[in-house]
Amino acid sequence: MKLTNASDLRALPAGERILLTAHQLFYREGIRATGIDRVISEAGVTKVTFYRHFPSKNDLILAFLDYRHQRWMKWFSDTLQRHGGGLKALSPTLAEWFSNEDFRGCAFINSVAEVGPVLADVVKMTRRHKSDMTTAIAHLLPPSRYRRQNAQAISLAVDGAIVRATIDESPANALRALERVVKLLHTSQTKDKSQKSPPAAL
Repeated sequence: MKLTNASDLRALPAGERILLTAHQLFYREGIRATGIDRVISEAGVTKVTFYRHFPSKNDLILAFLDYRHQRWMKWFSDTLQRHGGGLKALSPTLAEWFSNEDFRGCAFINSVAEVGPVLADVVKMTRRHKSDMTTAIAHLLPPSRYRRQNAQAISLAVDGAIVRATIDESPANALRALERVVKLLHTSQTKDKSQKSPPAAL
């Protein structure tokens, strides 16, 4: 998932330019490490223009996360469909993201770690993001009364894979572990179905 490049930014209105500049800097370098003056300078706007659009850094943080949510979910859904739309699409979809040179992990997990204790809305937005991600994963699963619970388990495994992919030299181990979790869950679900099936008529 590529971030917007500098040439694209220069053609945008000031408010969008500020938001996309913050998106790049917050995701790449961190929220705390990125000051307002840095955003203003790289967006090419004045302080007056900046504060007209975003009265505080907290407002910008929340706008960044809302934008990130919309952008990431669209990419996630589109890429899953491009890889076939089933559960097997999950690993190649994440592999594309993990191999991107701009990959810095989950923006929401990172943001909660940085500012969650002092900005409660960040935690709320992260819960919404993870809930929507879980819903997208649930759509990859066959209908069953355990569909949501299974999607939640896979979602948790996805978050673990994301974190490991930011730590390991290669994302390969994280992806293999995720595939194993998904396979075990699928095997368990298939086994449960076979055990609950009525016996064949004699």
